[in-house]
Amino acid sequence: MKADMIPYIFSLLSGLALFLFGMKYMSENLQQAAGQKLRSVLDKCTKNRFIGILVGTVFTAFIQSSGATTVMEVGFVNSGLLTLERSVGLTLGANIGTSITSQLVSLKLTAVAPIIIFVGAAIITFVKRPLVKRIAAIVFGFGALFLGISLMTDSLQTLAQYEVVQNAATVMSNPILAILIGLVITSLVQSSSVTVSTLVLLADITVVTNGKEHQLLTHTTCLFFIIGAYVGACTPAVIASLHANRNAKRTAFVYLMFNVVGLAVLGVILAFFGKEIIGFIESISHGHKRFVANADTIFKLIICVVGLFVANPLIALSKKVIHKRKSADDEDEEERTLKYIDESGTAVPATAIVEIVSEIERMSKKVRRNFVGSMEALLNNDRKKSEEILEREEYIDYLSHKITEYMVKANRYDLPIADRNRLGGLFHVVIDIERIGDYAVNFINDAWKEKKQNIEFSEEGTKEIQHMYTSVLELYDDCIEVFLTMDDTRFAELEDKEAAIDKMEIDYQEHHVKRMAEEKCSIESGLIFTDLVVGLERVGDHSMNIAYSILPEKKDL
Repeated sequence: MKADMIPYIFSLLSGLALFLFGMKYMSENLQQAAGQKLRSVLDKCTKNRFIGILVGTVFTAFIQSSGATTVMEVGFVNSGLLTLERSVGLTLGANIGTSITSQLVSLKLTAVAPIIIFVGAAIITFVKRPLVKRIAAIVFGFGALFLGISLMTDSLQTLAQYEVVQNAATVMSNPILAILIGLVITSLVQSSSVTVSTLVLLADITVVTNGKEHQLLTHTTCLFFIIGAYVGACTPAVIASLHANRNAKRTAFVYLMFNVVGLAVLGVILAFFGKEIIGFIESISHGHKRFVANADTIFKLIICVVGLFVANPLIALSKKVIHKRKSADDEDEEERTLKYIDESGTAVPATAIVEIVSEIERMSKKVRRNFVGSMEALLNNDRKKSEEILEREEYIDYLSHKITEYMVKANRYDLPIADRNRLGGLFHVVIDIERIGDYAVNFINDAWKEKKQNIEFSEEGTKEIQHMYTSVLELYDDCIEVFLTMDDTRFAELEDKEAAIDKMEIDYQEHHVKRMAEEKCSIESGLIFTDLVVGLERVGDHSMNIAYSILPEKKDL
């Protein structure tokens, strides 16, 4: 390498850095602006695979990165927002959407990049509304992306004239090497948008060798490089799935296999019909840049069509390769782990709240099991599950600590606006659920007191506890459902149930005092009875707090 190449290499790297920054800045701000609405769209629109393809295409076209889309997709599957089967359309659409980047690069938009940057920067500086600032940041990132392309174009034009660069291009004339180089480079930069866009610029460069002018890269070389880049583009999704659950790993596996199958199909087509394919793409393209951009789009459409045919077999294969070891409910209480939150992986702000809510739901199910178990132990005089309840309580405390710890960390992320507003309420939800778990432990302790002191409730008292417990459990289930579905239409119903429980506490204590006066119940049973009805009423209050957390202003009870 000659010393006079160094300034141009640094100019190329600066342009590449600005390109990557613009893409990342657009992606992050779009995710932050969309946030909760994006998740709602995904939930509604991925039920149909073809609509899922459309959603994946449009969203990826906006954020200019299939890697970002698939990483979010893996996060959504990991948290249970998407199923493996419903994620397929999104995966295929993401492949198509990312081809928009190469199409834009092939157009002459670099001249307006400074204007776009100026408009975005001005709005960010002078406008105060958060949503408008996010949109302006997307515009700014778009401009930065094309300014980076401008720098890269100028540098590549000069570097291509050096013999060492021309020799490297000659090496890529071997189809296998072109595929491998495309795969490796894309794996390193973790974006096929970057590598294919750079290829668009390289394809337009002409050089002179032995007095003859020719393209630096042949069209055949470009096509094989592109299909290699498709497999390398799976790297972000695979990395994101490493610490995720099995369905998320299967999602990444299916995405990888789509592109591996696509590589095989396109490789065979090019091997036998290469000249015809090149001739067709050249006939619809005006210039070498457009050739690469159009080839990228056509290839991704072919992969999408092939993917629709092989989707179900690949899903079945993923379940065999990444098999299920035990049922979802069969958790080892001693092996305490977070199931949805990935503490060691790269943070994805758009999925952070989804992961937290899924982990809270998991915690709420454990608390429910303890609540039911402790009350059944007390009412049925059966304390066999006491040790299991206490072990599960330790797990609940672990989850409470780890979820809170992650929420503190998530508070430092650039979360979507709606997610940031919700995060504060989630801290209280974790506390409320953990306190309900504590009441369950109190109830199991009351069950042991009942046994040790040979205490028996009257038949009327037992019925009252049973009735109040059933009502509180129903309220708890309803409040958790409201919390998970964000359904703010049910508060009148919940408040009526909570008011009925408050009345039960007052009435049942009065009834028990009367029974003690009539010597139908002992003083010792009275103490436990009072402890129970007060505790059940407090469980109802904490349940209501969980439901109220979805409102803009939380009403603590």
